[in-house]
Order: sequence, then structure tokens, then C-alpha cells
Amino acid sequence: MQAIVTCPSCGAKNRLGTGRPGKAPVCGKCGTALPWVVDATDATFQAETTAPVPVLVDFWAPWCGPCRMVAPVLEQIAAENPGRIKIVKVNVDENPETARRFRVQSIPMLVLFSGGRPVETMVGAQPKASILSRIAPYL
Repeated sequence: MQAIVTCPSCGAKNRLGTGRPGKAPVCGKCGTALPWVVDATDATFQAETTAPVPVLVDFWAPWCGPCRMVAPVLEQIAAENPGRIKIVKVNVDENPETARRFRVQSIPMLVLFSGGRPVETMVGAQPKASILSRIAPYL
């Protein structure tokens, strides 16, 4: 399922899928970079974490209170950095293979990928300033 994203510049509605390989999503009407937030599954994880920009993976679950607190912060980071970062959300209950592969034992767990490789890991709910300070060198 593709997300619908409203362009922050012109207000046009855009379908946000995996996008063009090697390219961050842009508005189809005005060409402005769009916030890039997508869901991944065990089957799509590899493709979603390969991007021309740093990818911040959010391992979460719907029953997790701290996960629900971090979600809007990640959406803000994506909105404030369109075309510079991709947020990928992985529901650990529905995607146990990926959670096992990254040894997710506590959620929320954020893993930053750069060049397709994990470079930073943050466990537990983090304030926005803390997340930004950890990812800033990669933006």
C-alpha cells in the first residue's frame, strides 16, 4: 500500500511508494522534495534501506507506548528534512525475521543506515534533540 503525502510547498497530494531507484521522492506537480516515511516488511526491508540518503529505521509495535511517543518525532524529522533522510517503520510483531536479524530486544529501537549499512543504534524513546544530534553527521 502506498502512502499519500501532501507537498509542503504546493499542497498537491502525492503517492509515496518505494520511489525511483537512487532518487528521493519529489512532488509530481512542483518538484519539491517530499518527507519520506514508509513501512517495511521482512520482504521489502533490504530494498527500503537502500537509498541515496541516510535511512532511519524505527523498530516498533502498536502496543508500545514509547513507540507511539517517538512516531510523531520521526515524522517531524522527515518533514523538516525532505530529501535528506528516509524513515522506515518496521512493526516487530508482523516482521519477526527482520527484528531477529537486528537483535531487537527492546523497542522502540532506531537504527540509522548510511550507504546501506547500519552506523548508529538508539534504544528506547529519545527526545528529538538527541535523535537529531546522533543523525546530524550523516545528513
